[in-house]
Amino acid sequence: MSEWEPVVGLEIHVQLKTRTKMFCRCESGFGGEPNTQTCPVCLAFPGALPVPNEQAVEWTLKLGLALGCTIADRALFHRKHYPYPDLPKGYQISQYDEPLCTNGTFLVPGPDGDAEIGIVRAHLEEDAAKTIHVGGATGRIVGAAHSNVDFNRGGTPLVEIVTQPDLRSAEEAKRFLQLLRQTVVELGISDAEMEKGQLRADANVSVREVGETAFRTRTELKNMNSFNHIARGIEAEVRRQIEVWESGGEVVQQTLDYEVKSDTVTARRQKEEADDYRYFPEPDLVPLEPGRDLLERIELPELPGARIRRFESEYGLSYYDAEVLNSSAALAALYERVALDGVDAKAASNVLMNEFVATGIDPAAVNAEELAKVIAARSAIPRATFMRALAESGDPSFRAETYLEEAVVVDTSALEPLVDRILAANPGQVEAYRGGKEGLLGFFVGQVMRETDGKADPKVVNELIRAKLSA
Repeated sequence: MSEWEPVVGLEIHVQLKTRTKMFCRCESGFGGEPNTQTCPVCLAFPGALPVPNEQAVEWTLKLGLALGCTIADRALFHRKHYPYPDLPKGYQISQYDEPLCTNGTFLVPGPDGDAEIGIVRAHLEEDAAKTIHVGGATGRIVGAAHSNVDFNRGGTPLVEIVTQPDLRSAEEAKRFLQLLRQTVVELGISDAEMEKGQLRADANVSVREVGETAFRTRTELKNMNSFNHIARGIEAEVRRQIEVWESGGEVVQQTLDYEVKSDTVTARRQKEEADDYRYFPEPDLVPLEPGRDLLERIELPELPGARIRRFESEYGLSYYDAEVLNSSAALAALYERVALDGVDAKAASNVLMNEFVATGIDPAAVNAEELAKVIAARSAIPRATFMRALAESGDPSFRAETYLEEAVVVDTSALEPLVDRILAANPGQVEAYRGGKEGLLGFFVGQVMRETDGKADPKVVNELIRAKLSA
């Protein structure tokens, strides 16, 4: 039987969080009452003319630089025609053969090295309106009784990122998207919340036999609203295509929906090609010509992918630990501040990526210096006290000394005189223990714990008493 490999490329749409829309001055944002954030421009009234959003252009360039793209000296807006009700003009203002950003590379760290994913383009366009399908079981157009259109989203600045078909598994596609989302968020250009439609991804999927170099017919998966659903959708389509090829059939190029409950894909329509959109240059907009001075002003932070590898080399962490700690810039920053305050790198990692993350506290709200003191003293304070400290670490008044006062006594030189005194005060029990009643050990441990108000380390006390009684 043939061995198959997936071939996956992604098309990702990222809404930019500019204050206003792409070509008009309407407020851009999620959650407003339907059709209240509109004007003659974004509703395509006759005679209304578009004016580009300067901030959106600059943020697209910033993303292009982060993706390692070549920035065009000259870029054009085009009209992309398709007759859907969510486009009042009957076309979308997008970019076609002269986009702002091309030919990039995005490195995705993994447990076995970096995956190099080619970026075909990152171009700027306007988002379509939101169509809400009413009735039916799935909330999609198939089976719906009717559809409503909310034009608030229409005209929102949107960057489309198109990758090369360089991804070879659903898991790799998922990791790529997660890292891309984190990168976009840290650049400060989008909140990229999938549940709000601020980040959307379609997957172009095909399969081929291992060793084959040519590409076979691809399909496009749409309407997947989480990273897990995208991965599962890719896996389902890969299974389907393998079955088609192995049964002697031919895969048809088409657009598909992924059905989560049944874990299957269903055909929506035949996939369009570029000619179907009848692109031509937007006559109401002049070309964009980013100046060198603008590009030189754009400063990029350390990107999440590079930071993952630095955490591995600088702090000796595993890939898994470094990836989890870099799930947000705030958590990564907190980790570095704690580690630089002298806490063992692995100990700090274990606490932050497990117990601390479980508290749900914003890492940016934590006093790292005070938290570092608590983590450093973890073995010396009761676990309940330690967990309480983590749960309260986001409080502005958080101070380590509050919890360190409850530190357990582990110093045997401090405990030894107390143990000697308790043994001397209980000669009968000592004789009985040495006569074989070893259950009395708990009695002596209890006496020490009572005398120290529970601050002695029970394990240390246990070992010390055993040594004394065996002497």
